[in-house]
Amino acid sequence: MIFALFMIVILLITGLIWLLDIVVLRKKRPAGAEEPIVVEYAKSFFPVILVVFLVRSFIVEPFKIPSGSMMPTLLAGDFILVNKFTYGLRVPILNNTFIEMKHPERGDVFVFHYPPDLSVDYIKRVVGLPGDKIRYQDKQLTINGQPLAVQNVGDYEYVMSGLNIMTAKQYREQLGAVQHDILVHDVLGNYEADAIGAKFANDEEVVVPAGHYLAMGDNRDNSSDSRVWGFVPEGNLVGKAFFIWMNFDQGSRIGNAIQ
Repeated sequence: MIFALFMIVILLITGLIWLLDIVVLRKKRPAGAEEPIVVEYAKSFFPVILVVFLVRSFIVEPFKIPSGSMMPTLLAGDFILVNKFTYGLRVPILNNTFIEMKHPERGDVFVFHYPPDLSVDYIKRVVGLPGDKIRYQDKQLTINGQPLAVQNVGDYEYVMSGLNIMTAKQYREQLGAVQHDILVHDVLGNYEADAIGAKFANDEEVVVPAGHYLAMGDNRDNSSDSRVWGFVPEGNLVGKAFFIWMNFDQGSRIGNAIQ
């Protein structure tokens, strides 16, 4: 969001300088005189900035994965692409939808503005749709009374910050039409009394409100998600993650589709 605001400011400045030259300054320059360097730069950069702004705002935007909350699907250091029009075209900064498209589907990996701080972007998986009744008891998701099918894949080892080696159980989960892997640890979450995670721990059923989504990380016990800070409002959506285009440490991940 901050970068989008920066681009809008630069776009306006370069565009206004170019327009001012066309309307006023050019007429006052002697014949054959060179353009001021400010005008030259504005004319050079404005088209480039405009194209980048339109692509990032309405077509596709790159993001870098900063943490392991979506492991094993996404690793820290993955550079991904996010489809910006799947969930509708939105006004930059304001994020209001002006052309309706699809709504998020259960199992989508989506990027959204973090509800407690809209200047921060988060990435999680859509677990609950508006109206869904969700339980999460003993590491098992139940949606609308139906436990999700899971298959034990085996152990999964990874390195956390501080070079601590972690071992988790890896399961293959069927979430809607999407089959994906999750990680589960033998630990209990610690949540505030009114948090969704605390309700799950008490075996309570949670109903997703209209216009909201319940998001969870694939690294289920190492993820700050809806269990901690609540539901994701429709107005916070950024787009759907679909492609890994770079990872400097693991080249084999380049070109992988995000499931």
